[in-house]
Amino acid sequence: REAALEITARYCRQEMEEYGRCVAASPATWQSDCHRLRLGISRCAAAHPIIRQIRQDCAEPFTAFEQCLKENQTSVMNCSDHVNAFLLCADQVKL
Repeated sequence: REAALEITARYCRQEMEEYGRCVAASPATWQSDCHRLRLGISRCAAAHPIIRQIRQDCAEPFTAFEQCLKENQTSVMNCSDHVNAFLLCADQVKL
């Protein structure tokens, strides 16, 4: 999840910053107050061509990373090699 977040932050920075400001401004009600902004992040990520290409080209290392997380819920640090493999793949994706 962190790897996906890092890539989303790289290409949808403005949407993530707006969402972060909303959450910080509404500590008690952020889940409802900021829902629209959270959807904006999802739309940005889904629409961005490079993110779509990463999802396609790096599906295998990402799936391996997700599987590792499921198997190591109490010690996610065991999955750092999987994260690195996914990020390495993502960095090499070209449009």
